[in-house]
Amino acid sequence: MNQSPNSRSAILDESRLWTSPVPYVLEKDLEMNAKGVIMKAFDQFRLKSCIDFKPRDSEDYYISVKKLDGCFSSVGQRKKKKGQVVSIGRFCDEVSTVEHEFLHALGFYHEQSRYDRDNYVNIAFENIKEGFENNFRKQSNETSTTQGVPYDYWSVMHYGKNAFNNGNGSTIITKDPTFQDVIGQRWEMSPSDVLELNLLYKCNSSIAFKMYCGFSNGTMCQMNRCSQGGSGWEMVTHVSGGPRSDHTNLSSGGDHGHDAGYFMHASTASGQEGDSAWLETHKMRHNRECHVQCLQFYYYHSGHKSDHLNIWIREFQDEWDLSGTRRLMGQITGPPTSYWQLKHVSLNVTKHFQVEFEVRKGAGNSSGGFSIDDINLSETDCPHVTMQIDDFENTRSTTLYSPRQYSSGGYAYRVGIALARRSFGLFVQLLSGEYDDKLEWPCPQRQTTFKMLDQNPNIQLQMSKQRSITSDLSTSSINGTYITFDHPKHLEWGHADSSYQWDNPRMIGTPYVDEKNETIFVGPPLGKRFFAYYEDMKSRDFIKGGSAIFVFSFQVEILYHVLKWNQ
Repeated sequence: MNQSPNSRSAILDESRLWTSPVPYVLEKDLEMNAKGVIMKAFDQFRLKSCIDFKPRDSEDYYISVKKLDGCFSSVGQRKKKKGQVVSIGRFCDEVSTVEHEFLHALGFYHEQSRYDRDNYVNIAFENIKEGFENNFRKQSNETSTTQGVPYDYWSVMHYGKNAFNNGNGSTIITKDPTFQDVIGQRWEMSPSDVLELNLLYKCNSSIAFKMYCGFSNGTMCQMNRCSQGGSGWEMVTHVSGGPRSDHTNLSSGGDHGHDAGYFMHASTASGQEGDSAWLETHKMRHNRECHVQCLQFYYYHSGHKSDHLNIWIREFQDEWDLSGTRRLMGQITGPPTSYWQLKHVSLNVTKHFQVEFEVRKGAGNSSGGFSIDDINLSETDCPHVTMQIDDFENTRSTTLYSPRQYSSGGYAYRVGIALARRSFGLFVQLLSGEYDDKLEWPCPQRQTTFKMLDQNPNIQLQMSKQRSITSDLSTSSINGTYITFDHPKHLEWGHADSSYQWDNPRMIGTPYVDEKNETIFVGPPLGKRFFAYYEDMKSRDFIKGGSAIFVFSFQVEILYHVLKWNQ
């Protein structure tokens, strides 16, 4: 929230717009967790707009990101040679807050500052804390523009209903009461925020490569299909014994959608073992130098447990190469599912490529097959762990754990969800593993990100809620506390002692015996004891077809680059 008088309408003066990529410096006083979160926010700008950011080289004008008293920024470029300050202070280290402040720097006012705001909200000036009235100043249509985009209660640039109140009541009352508890959301930029940003900077495409296919209106998104015996891929609206709706149009309740939509299905009910059906994207090329791509799609398995869905990539030496080289990137098999399931596959290709989906019939008798829908491909990192809870609204008072995972650096860990009666928490625990004697302890500068996924079919339109924590070893714990989950019905904060909570679990952890009869030591749960209320899940597409999805990342790469750029 911008707490200066200079506080979504946008500036009209084009001389105050930045040229992309925008140079920046992350100053040394910033908390390490904030630096990692800023990198994540930059990735969202790259994915959803043509705005990019780069570490400052010798540019005269740049953004200096500091830890000052609060979260604030001036509006538009100010051409200050010592750096234009954006403050990401204490408790500002959330992606939504970083997006909010950088949207200010890119030229946006608050949403409730639009010159047409009186048609949508009432400002209760009598409830505003004395001295803060300027934060509710309305902009003039002579100096700002809405670019024809409707007023957006969901904007990340909107104040909440109680902003700067003096204790006598709300300061903002929405004229449509259904949005009174919506304004001030701090999940992510809204689709309208992104639209206005792209209009202001005349964006034709995003910086990061992006492909989305939801098979809407029966379109194939330039994809080709073929088969080798048996049945091929078909575009359908439902499958006997399989999904009764596409994933795109699933409601927040059961398995039925609002409208019938299309998805792709390959049957394994006929033919011989080994028969296959192929669905391939058009030839694509990455945009960014980092060579990171994430394939995300939903699948429904209604065939036999021996059937396979294989995910291949075919890489080409150049645009004239017609044959390419095929690599298997992932495989789905096993028992059938009763819900659409989310799948992520990391690709990391460096050349021209295609993605190919192959359904291969197994040895058993089948009455169904595999279905896929809502394919997204983006130049972002895939999450490391996905936990999907089906029939979510009827799941309470329990704690769910992922299997043991290994980070790219060799640290063993698991993530979990602690479900209480009205709310839930998300956490990570370090576990003993096979590389413990070769690792650095306490575990340094690793950032864990917890995300409640907005299941909007197009990732460019998603507004997920995410929070991050970092093993900053300048303290003995995260902000002096850590989470203990003694019982799912009784969640408490535990106070840290003098030991590092990110230390070797063999030294500070407690033992348990896993399903393989192996004794594993588990460290304390670290994360967000209160992540969200169940009521929060009823907005957007957090619950879809009865399922809620949580994704987790445990990584060092972002923080490595942060340290490298700011030595």
